[in-house]
Amino acid sequence: MTSDSSAPTDSGYAWLRLAASLGLTTVGSAVMYVCMVGLPAYQFTFAVDRADASLPYTYVMLGFGLGGMVIGRLVDRYGIVRPLLFSAIILSVVFFAAARAESYAAFALLHAVAGACGCAAVFSPLLADISRWFVRRRGFAIAVCASGNYLAGTLWPPLIDVLINDHGWRAAYEAFGWISATLMLPLLLALRRPAPQSEAAAHSGGSHGSPASLGMSSARLTILLSVAGIGCCTAMAMPQAHVVALTVDLGFSASNGAEMLTLMFGFGIVSRLAFGWLSDRIGGLATLWIGSTLQCAALLIFLPADGLQTLYVASALFGLFQGGIVPCYALIVREFFPEQQAGTRTGVIVFATLVGMAFGGWASGAIHDLTGSYDLAFLHSMGWNVVNMTIIGMLWLRARAQPLTHVSPGGTRTA
Repeated sequence: MTSDSSAPTDSGYAWLRLAASLGLTTVGSAVMYVCMVGLPAYQFTFAVDRADASLPYTYVMLGFGLGGMVIGRLVDRYGIVRPLLFSAIILSVVFFAAARAESYAAFALLHAVAGACGCAAVFSPLLADISRWFVRRRGFAIAVCASGNYLAGTLWPPLIDVLINDHGWRAAYEAFGWISATLMLPLLLALRRPAPQSEAAAHSGGSHGSPASLGMSSARLTILLSVAGIGCCTAMAMPQAHVVALTVDLGFSASNGAEMLTLMFGFGIVSRLAFGWLSDRIGGLATLWIGSTLQCAALLIFLPADGLQTLYVASALFGLFQGGIVPCYALIVREFFPEQQAGTRTGVIVFATLVGMAFGGWASGAIHDLTGSYDLAFLHSMGWNVVNMTIIGMLWLRARAQPLTHVSPGGTRTA
């Protein structure tokens, strides 16, 4: 079969494509973890306070969100290979430029470009793409693809820590310039086939119904999901962005913090796969509400944590509880919006989640600077988590009150 021909959904090629997408997400997401683990080192180099030192992470998240919408439009027009090829090249160049930056302003702003050409290019566009290649195991496939940025959080922090300790943070950035170029470009070869044309596409809604079945317009549902995304990810950013700094503040080493990140994202992979399996059985809204509730409980565990053992346990539980949250949004889009809108709606809602990540990372640093500890920052995060739980709980109750609608692989809609 040539690269110009397609293949059916749930086929062997679909699984190969999923594996390549997982690899791209793992490599393209590395910039998040380089700036997390490197925070104490470049904060010292540039002599900035904790809030300013959080800006690279904030800019990565903003670039992640904005870039996802822009690249999603390019993918709709040109297919997925050319936009991702361009993004991979730019990402490598940005890593090299950041390694040589002398101005902190330039160093921080380069992370916005890295977020757009790295994280953004390999998340929303690939989630929307892989959702077209699976029907029976769509939730699980989306979760596997989304696990790439957590697999990155498991694999990369120990390597980054070694590079920084042995060669400095600038060498770590340069190393990831080479890693991005040498690994991402070959993986793109597996994505050359066009997506299959789904006979199940319906203009009125998705596999479980439509916004109207929830008693609201498409715009209102998109807004509610976006606000919910801001809420859960403002909360999610607190431990992810600051666990290394928190560990150092408590008198332990940055290496201990890097190990906690690895533990957090390792359990996050388990969470994404488990919640992906669950979402194929109970739906995206129910799965998201369960994950959000458990995430709030994990944040509470961090408050009294002041020893290494407690911090390791809190990090593991946080990863296990929150890992499956974000992929649920992509599944909810496919459940309540038509396939033709999958890329656009997913991009908008994922952008909202990343606004939450960016704000949460910065706000936690600012609260730390004002209060001298992270206690109030954790309480602030929990408040946003409750916002998410309230919105998703309301949508779930509305969905349960309506007859469940499915679209079969053959295109027949049944109640």
